[in-house]
Amino acid sequence: MADKKMVEQVTSMDEDFAKWYTDVVKKAELMDYSSVKGCMIFLPAGYALWENIQGLLDKRFKATGVENVYMPLFIPESLLQKEKDHVEGFAPEVAWVTEGGGEKLEERICVRPTSETLFCDLYRNLIHSYRDLPRIYNQWCSVVRWEKTTRPFLRSREFLWQEGHTVHETLEDAEERTKQMLNVYADFLKEDLAIPTIKGKKTEKERFAGAVSTYTIEAMMHDGKALQSGTSHNFGDGFAKAYGIEYTGRDNKQHNAFQTSWGVSTRLIGALIMVHGDNDGLVLPPHIAPVQAVIVPIQQQKEGVLDTCRKTAEESLAGIRVKIDDSERSPGFKFAEQEMRGFPLRIEIGPRDIANGECVVVRRDTHEKETVKLDALKSYIPELLERIQGDMYDRAKKHLDSSIYEAVEYEEFKKILDEKPGFVRAMWCGEQECEDIIKADTTATSRCMPFEGSDPISDKCICCGKPAKHLVIWGKAY
Repeated sequence: MADKKMVEQVTSMDEDFAKWYTDVVKKAELMDYSSVKGCMIFLPAGYALWENIQGLLDKRFKATGVENVYMPLFIPESLLQKEKDHVEGFAPEVAWVTEGGGEKLEERICVRPTSETLFCDLYRNLIHSYRDLPRIYNQWCSVVRWEKTTRPFLRSREFLWQEGHTVHETLEDAEERTKQMLNVYADFLKEDLAIPTIKGKKTEKERFAGAVSTYTIEAMMHDGKALQSGTSHNFGDGFAKAYGIEYTGRDNKQHNAFQTSWGVSTRLIGALIMVHGDNDGLVLPPHIAPVQAVIVPIQQQKEGVLDTCRKTAEESLAGIRVKIDDSERSPGFKFAEQEMRGFPLRIEIGPRDIANGECVVVRRDTHEKETVKLDALKSYIPELLERIQGDMYDRAKKHLDSSIYEAVEYEEFKKILDEKPGFVRAMWCGEQECEDIIKADTTATSRCMPFEGSDPISDKCICCGKPAKHLVIWGKAY
């Protein structure tokens, strides 16, 4: 019973998906709750995932010319107030510092919910000529938003993220960078997280406060709900006007600069859990897994077993992130733990295997077992890990594609959203009033106006019946 206990404590995802999610987060020891309401503690297994996300994504950023900086945690209220739409968009979630060192502050200080205002203040001082452009900066940091309802990784009062803030000579340059970074995100999710996404533009109602346009990648979780997994914003010159970011152009005249902002957060860990996980726990894509293979010694007290395991790890699996579980626990418990933690491969080595010069290799994603010669592991395991990576993406893509529906009549639209988990493609007139009605009737929101597959499927708005302007992907979301 002890070996099975770990898996038995996970609620079935079909029975209660929200409870399943919380169970996996806790049992896989990704995080713990802190004494500060709405804030969470990253445990080693959870933080290791963020470190890998950060490392892989940072390389992609730098390949496009991004430089990392770090900005202060605090923002003076007077600085925040300069961009009206922006401050109104964040006002309900802002945490304020009103006292320091036992004395009341002359001016309230905001704990950063995002750093546009700080970057604007910096750029105002740095940029004077077109020769100073572009500036392609990013910071890895935490931000604070006083959320009323929280959920591990998906929504917490303090969370980790990166926020890119760039400034350009022309609107066209800003637009190019905005879309470039969206593509960087989409490629990262596809190639490293094995998560397919839909790329598109947000409606005016859903776009970032103060932006001219917001682009998004939307991923579908196992339960059919959307998770906004990355956004990129073109600010035009609105922030530049508010904060006085001007430069002398090639024509020797003064011009406003154009800006972008883009970010992803620890929500990506939530996406990993909900896209790939199963009733046994986490299932991690090899590229992002902190441990890619666990070697489990069988009858490890027998002579030569642990030595063979160590030799296999050092020689045959060099270059692979490998762990030997030589703890004083039963093999069954170790198997259950490896499955719960989602490590892509388990390699079992015991006296009989050693005598035959082989081992047992078990895939976490499919539970398939095979016997492999020990001297073949060096070439076989890297190939198998890449195959697992590809297979996981293919399964997620198949799930996404099979869970997208179309509707041309409102009753049909509501019925699909009520009965079928997934997204619905439907036409929209462009009026926010219809978005509000749809949300009130179904709890679904406009996820994006997709770049691909945006050809009209009807000439009427799904809600009001007026002439349609856009095809929209609608869905319920986290």
